Amino acid sequence: QVQLVESGGGLVQPGGSLRLSCAASGGVFSGNAMGWYRQAPGKQRELVAAIITGGSTNYVDSVKGRFTISRDNAKNTVYLQMNSLKPEDTAVYFCNANLITYSSSRYVNVWGQGTQVTVSS
Repeated sequence: QVQLVESGGGLVQPGGSLRLSCAASGGVFSGNAMGWYRQAPGKQRELVAAIITGGSTNYVDSVKGRFTISRDNAKNTVYLQMNSLKPEDTAVYFCNANLITYSSSRYVNVWGQGTQVTVSS
């Protein structure tokens, strides 16, 4: 079935870097936008970064200049490069995308399972 699988999360020291990957299976990317969200315990999920079909990107103010979202349509993969990480970046990160399924050509919005990013010394 259609699925988004995140990888690349883990424990990193402040100032370090991580690259998150979100690979789609069972379908191909569709729609105008895809993005990364994050949610810390007890807090609302927030949009961190989004990228549209034309390549334009948008970031929450707290990560501007530090995070970069990109995509590779040939690999059906979305990336989030995170540099200069801070403890306040600690959260579960989720990718989100619109896909056209291979099996039925259905248009679906899909969330990844989430990957934990912990920034701590």
